[in-house]
Amino acid sequence: MPFRRTLKLKKLWAPIASFLLATLVNAQTGYQGQVEDLPIQVAPQPVPFSHKVHTDAGAECLDCHPGANKKERAGLPQPDQCMLCHVAVATDRPPIQELASLAERDGKLPWVRAYQVPDFVFFSHASHIKAGEQCSTCHGAVEKQDVLAKEISTSMIQCMNCHQQREVSRACHLCHDLGQ
Repeated sequence: MPFRRTLKLKKLWAPIASFLLATLVNAQTGYQGQVEDLPIQVAPQPVPFSHKVHTDAGAECLDCHPGANKKERAGLPQPDQCMLCHVAVATDRPPIQELASLAERDGKLPWVRAYQVPDFVFFSHASHIKAGEQCSTCHGAVEKQDVLAKEISTSMIQCMNCHQQREVSRACHLCHDLGQ
């Protein structure tokens, strides 16, 4: 009989510990954690790309990142998508000619990501867009950048403080798989 009782207690321990940890983290104000030294420059992109030039020409975030309002990942544009506009725009420029060549071969661009959360973190672009957040909340004033740099932290402290300011849940399971 004591063995069965011990097994039952062991089965209860993980959910109880998860609940207590979540309660402790949620009770904190101004969560403290690792701070990033921003801005962070990224390696050169496979083709030169200016968010400023594209937004000045009328492009919006969802034009090149159509997954942002439908999926967890916003997605990064590939040559065939770029060529929807560049079939007639700046066709004489070598980077656009390279895009056209890649699009014909169904090639992919190995974009260098500026914003990325760790593998153990779940982040849904769609849920944030549906909640009324703007892309600039997490990505900064990308529309003013000729060369993309990481200007807003993707650390847990940034996310927790943002959720606290907006008075939305800071429950651990929203961003982390706790084995449930």
